Amino acid sequence: QVQLVESGGGLVQPGESLTLSCVASGMMFKIYVMDWYRQAPGKQREFVARITNTYTTNYADSVKGRFTISRDNAKNTVYLQMSSLKPEDTAVYYCKSYNPGYGYEYWGQGTQVTVSS
Repeated sequence: QVQLVESGGGLVQPGESLTLSCVASGMMFKIYVMDWYRQAPGKQREFVARITNTYTTNYADSVKGRFTISRDNAKNTVYLQMSSLKPEDTAVYYCKSYNPGYGYEYWGQGTQVTVSS
């Protein structure tokens, strides 16, 4: 049974940093593409960042230069380092795994990030 568990969310002030983690179990982590998405109140879920199984990364324009996605296959974990946080980054952040060979995808339960003074 595949499980993705996010952690690391919280309340921070504008300009501060936060690192999210997503630990995967029940799957061969190293072959999966890993994404971070977010959903703000009253808005649709949106793509934030991706890291492929060959460590290629890409980012939404809104976070480029401020957020960094990384993965540790030995720990079955993907990270999202967020810096220079803005109030508009406030959202529930979700981890998603995608198997490029078979098309399977799985979602975590989300972790809340609130940026406010």
